[in-house]
Amino acid sequence: MVVRKPIFAKDRIVLALDCDTLEDAEKYVVMLKDYVGYFKVGTQLAVACGIFETVNMIKKHGAKVFFDGKFNDIPYTTAKASANLIRRGVDFFNLNAVGGSKMMLTTVKLTREVAKKMGIPKPTILAVTTLSSFGQKTLSEELNVKCNIEEYGIHLAKIAKESEMNGVIASAAEAVRIRQEIGEDFIIMCPAVRPSWSVVNDQLRVVTPSEAVKAGVDYMIIGRPITSHDNPVAAAKLIVNEIEDAVAECRQQVKEDFLK
Repeated sequence: MVVRKPIFAKDRIVLALDCDTLEDAEKYVVMLKDYVGYFKVGTQLAVACGIFETVNMIKKHGAKVFFDGKFNDIPYTTAKASANLIRRGVDFFNLNAVGGSKMMLTTVKLTREVAKKMGIPKPTILAVTTLSSFGQKTLSEELNVKCNIEEYGIHLAKIAKESEMNGVIASAAEAVRIRQEIGEDFIIMCPAVRPSWSVVNDQLRVVTPSEAVKAGVDYMIIGRPITSHDNPVAAAKLIVNEIEDAVAECRQQVKEDFLK
């Protein structure tokens, strides 16, 4: 088990706003801003309502934004697009690690320069390793990548670290090795987190919030288990409680290991 740097349980939750209208998204922001740490704006909502219209709405309510654009383009284009995110107040965003080290390094350099000029903290940029909907068959047979999917994810995480990214979005199955091989000062955000009482849907490599914490995950992306619940606030509270229990269990285990 791994005890990570102190993060309030609710702040570990990145709520996926998989909505088609700004009104629906705002409903969840108003309802859940005190129960989750960040709101994830992905392509579904961004295309339907506009990136910055959505970001402005979330910021208006005093909440934080994670933009899940998975940018993957030539270095110049990716860096310029990312700089515009910083200028508009996005707190977290991501790039696709398969875009390569030059793309990531160029983006890090430009966004840090923009942040310095604006007098704001350096941006937090994560790299996506492999999508949580991917299985070994997709990787090997369709993308013709012949290594084990976990090994591939670890390989991309190492490239991200070398490219000065702040962390990765990766499966919990890879988190323990990422901690061991890359270090403690590297953020891990985990998608496909589903409480045991929820439906798996279209994700393949799924873990519970408790399992994610014990693997060393910092932040977890959770959507439908909360937004599709009859009582989204109650669902969020259940997940916060599960995270708190898992953190306490990790701390107890560390204490017991120290006393051995």
